[in-house]
Amino acid sequence: MGITVSSDEIKEYEELKIISQLTPVKVKLKEWDDYIEWKTYVKSLKDLEQRLREINDAKDLRIA
Repeated sequence: MGITVSSDEIKEYEELKIISQLTPVKVKLKEWDDYIEWKTYVKSLKDLEQRLREINDAKDLRIA
């Protein structure tokens, strides 16, 4: 039995995975007062948003 997965389905899965990681980071940014921790969460937020943009702009998907 074979399973067929479209590139759109893979992109959607990756987007949802990143969005699920973005939400707690955004919440933490609102909660933390400590500057160093805040800075770490900002970097994490930017990294996740960059990955989301890369997934949305992906033209050639390869499954490893």
